[in-house]
Amino acid sequence: MNRDYILGKEKISKALMKLSIPATIAMLVNAIYNIVDTMFIGRGVGSLGIAGLTIYLPIQIIILSFGLLIGVGTGSIVSRKLGSKDLESASIASGNLFLTIGLFGIITSILGLIFAENIVKLFGATGEVIPYATNYARAMFPGVLVFPLCVASNNLIRAEGNAKDAMNSMIIGMIANIFLDYLFIYVFKIGISGAGIATSISKGLSFLYVFYYFLKKSSIKIKPKYLKLNKDILKEMLSIGSSAFTVQISMSIVTLILNYSLYRYGGNEAISVYGIVYKLTLFIQMPLSGLIQGMQPLVGFNLGCKNISRIKETIKINLIISTLISAILTALILLTPELVVKLFTTDKVLIKESSKVLKIIIMMYPILGIYMTAVGFYQSIGKGKESLVLSLLRQIIFFIPLSLVLPSTFNLGILGIWIAFPISDFLSSLCSLLFAKWQYKKMFIPYVNKTQAS
Repeated sequence: MNRDYILGKEKISKALMKLSIPATIAMLVNAIYNIVDTMFIGRGVGSLGIAGLTIYLPIQIIILSFGLLIGVGTGSIVSRKLGSKDLESASIASGNLFLTIGLFGIITSILGLIFAENIVKLFGATGEVIPYATNYARAMFPGVLVFPLCVASNNLIRAEGNAKDAMNSMIIGMIANIFLDYLFIYVFKIGISGAGIATSISKGLSFLYVFYYFLKKSSIKIKPKYLKLNKDILKEMLSIGSSAFTVQISMSIVTLILNYSLYRYGGNEAISVYGIVYKLTLFIQMPLSGLIQGMQPLVGFNLGCKNISRIKETIKINLIISTLISAILTALILLTPELVVKLFTTDKVLIKESSKVLKIIIMMYPILGIYMTAVGFYQSIGKGKESLVLSLLRQIIFFIPLSLVLPSTFNLGILGIWIAFPISDFLSSLCSLLFAKWQYKKMFIPYVNKTQAS
């Protein structure tokens, strides 16, 4: 693949598809990772197993968020440095990523194994769900040694324009996860622990492919001299990656609050319902995330080349495609809610309730691409503050207050929690659109004039 030609000269629609399709497939694979565990646990362990899995979800999101914090920030730096032909700086930034993520993985894995039960209790495990959540967490924490590193490294791979290799690493893990889930749950009868062991091993196999890529295929050089913390690079990567980090952390906070609120208004069954519904919403969110990931190296590279017209065209096309994708996928799920829910459980009550909740939660998903594109754009041009503000809108500023106020103040009970989802999606998408228009004259036009004058 000619990286410079694809990022800098090829027709935008073709370049976006070449970068986005593998990234989208990779994100769908990531969704399948989560869904496969839920399917096997739901059918092989039961609803309490799904509840235990849902309790671990915010923990997994926190771990993922750190990988994205470093990965998105470094990916933005690397794509811009490659655009300006500065391979040395790109390699230094990458070295900082590997060192930082490696230390995080080691520390988190050790602490997680020691304090697994205390952690799941902190995140909402109660009563008979505690042993399920604890056993799953203990099986998952060894995988933390490599999971955040895979997440962060895939951002580097995409920053080089090699989205197919990022996709391949995840496909390898997904295929292994499906096979190992069946083996550990149904053949070895290990139960929910088996699902966690299967996922940890699968992440390890994904990491082996990532290691091979940087050893044999990458233009970025990982040498001992680059494995030194650089204050300026760390500051920039943290600033840029903070919005992606905030999105994930806010999801974790939301899930933590939800675990308590759902138990209060609907018991463990409500937690199981959300566990199923959340996994199904990934089928819409992940393709949009893949499209954004395909967009970002295009924007970052052309910012480095000062090619503003390509940036504007990239954003326009991305908005159109993301809206179409989200509308089509939402419509498909709305037409067959019970059919997709049955993948996870045979419990008729759980199927009926999950189907109803699913239709409520994804009501505003057709416009979600507007919000996600705005956040991704500001990340890719290195505007950490703007992307951070937008990242806070959906989960922190809108959803949390709504989910707390609607059930009690308006006496809606658990229905108030469910309708808080579409309301916050609508408000965050609307605000991100207004914010982009307001910021255009303030930020983008002066930048265009400056680059054109130079």
